[in-house]
Amino acid sequence: MGRVSFNEAIRNISQPILLPVVKVLASFELHPNVITITCFLGFLVSAYFIAIGEFVIAGICLIVFAPLDAIDGALARFSGKVTKFGAFLDSTLDRYGEIAIFLGFTYFYLMQKQFLGVILSFLAITGSLMVSYARARAEGAGFECKVGFLTRFERLLLLIIALIFDLCLPFLFFLSIFTHFTALQRIFYVYKQYKSR
Repeated sequence: MGRVSFNEAIRNISQPILLPVVKVLASFELHPNVITITCFLGFLVSAYFIAIGEFVIAGICLIVFAPLDAIDGALARFSGKVTKFGAFLDSTLDRYGEIAIFLGFTYFYLMQKQFLGVILSFLAITGSLMVSYARARAEGAGFECKVGFLTRFERLLLLIIALIFDLCLPFLFFLSIFTHFTALQRIFYVYKQYKSR
């Protein structure tokens, strides 16, 4: 109905690239939920390294594990193992993974007594969760809601860049503003659909 988000566009482009990997995993009869849980565990490892201030290692962990977030769904479709529970598990663990990352930032900045970082971590995670919640709630109510400036893909990409180049405070400041902006974008987008009906 509306514009496809950057996240969706990247997902569509990446499907042919991921297909060889998906075929290999399918040949081992690996269940998509295993990939989902592995991705989540990778986020926990990254969160740990953030908490102890090893940002570059945390970024490398995300480079390795974040692509699994796209592979699990592709594997489910390829192997005919698409289930409602699998989609639910994927979405839920995605949120917990994000929470763990920002908990890592919160702990690190608390230990450094940098309270600005703590506040920005709180604002960034609440905004990130609201972006995801707005879409889930809209789709549950029968509206399409894939638009937005700062979807999960963009957040992860910026997070990896921030960790690798030690730009974490600017990253958190940026997210603190624009995740909430994206949530508002989705609210107005759903409102426009509602009015058009």
